[in-house]
Formats: sequence, structure tokens, C-alpha cells
Amino acid sequence: MMQKFQRFGSAMFVPVLFFTFSGIVIGLSALFNNPMIVGSIANDGTIWNKIWGIIETGAWTIFNQMPLIFAMGIPLTLAKKANGRAVVESVIIFLTFNYFTNAMITSFPDFFGINIDAFQEGTAGFAMVSGVLTLDTSILGAIIISSIATYIHNKYFDYQLPDYLGIFQGSAYVVIISFFICLPMAFLTALVWPHIQRGIISLQNVMANSGSFGVWLYIFLEKILLPTGLHHFIYGPFQYGPAVVDGGTYAYWLDHLHEFAQSTKPLIEMFPQGGFAMQGNSNIFGLPAAALAMYQVASPANKKKVAGLLIPATFTAIIAGVTEPLEFTYIFVSPLLFAVKALIDATMATTMYIFGVTGTFGGGLLEFLSLNWIPLFNNHAGTFIKQIIIGLVFFAIYYFIFKFMIEKFNINTPGRGNRETKLFTKKEVRDRIYKNNEASKNNNSKAERYIELLGGRENIQSLTNCATRLRVKVSNTDLVAEDSEFQKLGSTGVVRNGNALQVIIGLSVQNLKEEISEIL
Repeated sequence: MMQKFQRFGSAMFVPVLFFTFSGIVIGLSALFNNPMIVGSIANDGTIWNKIWGIIETGAWTIFNQMPLIFAMGIPLTLAKKANGRAVVESVIIFLTFNYFTNAMITSFPDFFGINIDAFQEGTAGFAMVSGVLTLDTSILGAIIISSIATYIHNKYFDYQLPDYLGIFQGSAYVVIISFFICLPMAFLTALVWPHIQRGIISLQNVMANSGSFGVWLYIFLEKILLPTGLHHFIYGPFQYGPAVVDGGTYAYWLDHLHEFAQSTKPLIEMFPQGGFAMQGNSNIFGLPAAALAMYQVASPANKKKVAGLLIPATFTAIIAGVTEPLEFTYIFVSPLLFAVKALIDATMATTMYIFGVTGTFGGGLLEFLSLNWIPLFNNHAGTFIKQIIIGLVFFAIYYFIFKFMIEKFNINTPGRGNRETKLFTKKEVRDRIYKNNEASKNNNSKAERYIELLGGRENIQSLTNCATRLRVKVSNTDLVAEDSEFQKLGSTGVVRNGNALQVIIGLSVQNLKEEISEIL
């Protein structure tokens, strides 16, 4: 069951990959279209203003079509065969569902207790999906419908129909079955979803007014569940779904960025929900301090090697918010160290929230600058100065706690004890890969070498990936090579949980996964 949840979490991550770039472009558009920052050139109606308005409009594509994008992302990852066809089927089925919903709520509004006229007044509860007026089920509806579509695809895509019905085989058969399933699904949605929406509104009110404890619990769970892959289920509904604000905290912040930048009201009053988008602060203030502690406790002979290991990984975490290389190091060497880090992460974010810090701080320094500090600094400098001061205080806390724990419990971090700290240049890694390839006449690519290390084609039951990890389910774990063999190919380690493996690859994992899939 855990493996299924992990695969589903990976599927949810696929659409999220597109959000960061679009968010940065929107932030930059708000920055360059703010007369308070760039001057009168950005006044309404100027050519400069119109050009940046066009750019911002294009950047909103991802957020305006989030349900449709999630409907494509789920089958792309979870379909066991013909993934491309599964994506097309899912889109058709999702649109069919929304057309059915539209027809029902417009034909029998009184029966469902729905006021269609409210849509013209801007009342929440409705949405336009590819030009169709439907109920606003956000990404939740897309995930449910596309999951059903993917299940039907996996079960019936290869089903053999009689020869005279051959034209309806494959994708057509999947869509036909789903067509009749969408009818009751649309009916139940029209009947039940308005009540769920009212519950969501109540949840939004509770969470928005739950104070610091709700923020602390959210950040802690998002951090501590990272190794399981289930952290997607924590931040997804908050940042990209309707858990605390319509459309998610990320899109809501971007949509109101101009308003927040020009207002002198405290940010915490205008956007209290931003407490659920504070997890990125640990990337800026926590991970660098923890890395410094690891460097300080390394043996003198290994400090240069440890610095070479930690500096690039720390820089990546700070700038881009990609934290897996560092955080999985803590998981490998000491789960206790990782758990303590999650506790401090939650406490730091909550402390900032108590002092009025809010915004969208889910990634790295690029997001901090483009979506928060630069466009809002003119009227909210005090808020961000407090954030930095608190962050620096916690930098010291991270450093001393990590250093104390590593020395007190003799934790075998890189550069201490017998843990290998040897680093290779890109050329050395490539040369070693080529050497290994020449040693095996059946192995002529890096992807094929990974298949060998995983026990061969027949041993691989399923294959997927998230941001930096290759997730594999194998039949026989005895056939899987030792971690050192994976490290020779550039992997930083392997997480083993029964017959479920997570091979830490890095940001190139998507390409590697596709190459392995093609071979399989």
C-alpha cells in the first residue's frame, strides 16, 4: 500500500514541475510593472506596461489550467502501458465529465440546489474548464477522474474485442467504458460537491484562524514525510488546491501580488494563509547551517573533500530549493538527525509566522527574491527584515544542535569514521561509466547498466521517479547490487524498503527513467 501511495505522490509531482518557472515569470512581471519600483515607464497604458502584461498573461497558463494539467500528469506516471495514449484518454474523459456536469447543473439547477446566475457575480464554486462552465472541483476532481481513467486504461487497454468490433479496441474502448462511468460521477458531483465546498470553506476559516500550531504541524509533516514520498499529499492541497484558499496559496499569492505590493497593511492581515507556504525557509537558513556543522566535525584530512561535497549541494538548495541531496544524506547517516531537522524547520517557520512573516516561501532564493522580497520590499521591508533576523538566529541554532548531536552520538557523517568522502569530477565519473560499459558486452549505456544493477529486466516490476529519485519495485532484492555499485554510476545512495527501492540520481533522473523505460 505504501508503494502505491509513493507512486501516486510521484504522479502528483509531475505537474508541479512546471509551476516554478511560471511563478517566477509572474513575479518578475509584477516587479517590472510596478511604477513604485521602475518608475512611470510602468504606468497603465504604456508600451512597457502592455508588453509585461502580455508576458504575465502567458505565464498564467499553467495556473489557469491546473485541473487539465493534473489530468494529464496522473496517467503519464501511473499508466503501465502506452502512457501517451493514456494521457489523451484521460483528457477526453476529464472533459466529458465536465460537459456532463455542465449539462446537469444548467438543466436541473433547482434539483441540485445550484444558483447558476451566481457565476456571473463571481461567487466561488464554479470554474471554466476549457470553455465549459462546471463546478470548481479544482485539482481534486482532476486527480479523481484521471485516476479512474488510468485504472480503466491499465485494465482494458489490451482487452481483445471480436474482430468486427476491432475499431473500438484500445483507447476507444477505454473512452467508451469511461463515458458511461462519467454519467453517474457527474451526477454525484453535482449532488454532493456543493456540500463539500461548504465544508472546505469552513476548513479554510478554521485553518486560517488556527494560529501557529496549524502552521507548525503543516511544516513538520511536510518535512518528516519526505523520505516516504508522501509529502506531496501534504503541500499539494494547500499550495495548489483549495485546502485554505481557493486555487491554493501559490496561485492566490501571485494573483494578488500587485495588490499586496501597493498596500501598506501588514501582510499577515492580508494573507494569513501564507503560513502554509513557509517550508522553504529551511533551504536558506537551515540546510547551510547543518552543512557547516557537518564540515566542522569532519576529520582535518577530509575537510577539503567534504567541502567539495557540501558546497554544490548547499548552493543548489539555497538557489533552487532542491534539497534532496543534503536531506537524504541526513536520512542515510542518521534518521534521528533528520527528525530533529524537521522539528527545527517547523519551529523556525512558525516563529516567523508569529512575528508576521507570510508570503510564498516554498522554494529557494530565486523564489524568495522574485515573488516576495523585491516586488514587496518598498512597503513591507520590516516584515522581510524580521524574517532574515529570525532566520539568522535559527542558523545558529541549527549549527550548534547539529554539531552537538554529531559529536555526542558519534554520527558517521561524511568525512568522519570510515564513511567514504572521495569525490569525482564529471570527467572521472564518465570515464568510470565508460570503463564499466566496456567490461560488459551486454551493456552499452548508462540506463542498461542501471537495469543490470537492479537485477535485470525481469526483476523490475515497476518504475517511476520524483524530482531526484528513481523509484523501483523489484521481484527479488537479492539480485540488486550493493550501494557502492550504484555510486560508481553517479548515484548518491539507495533507500531500501523491502522490495521498494529509491535510487538517488539527481535532477537528471527524469531522462534516465525514460531511457530505462524505453529499454524495458
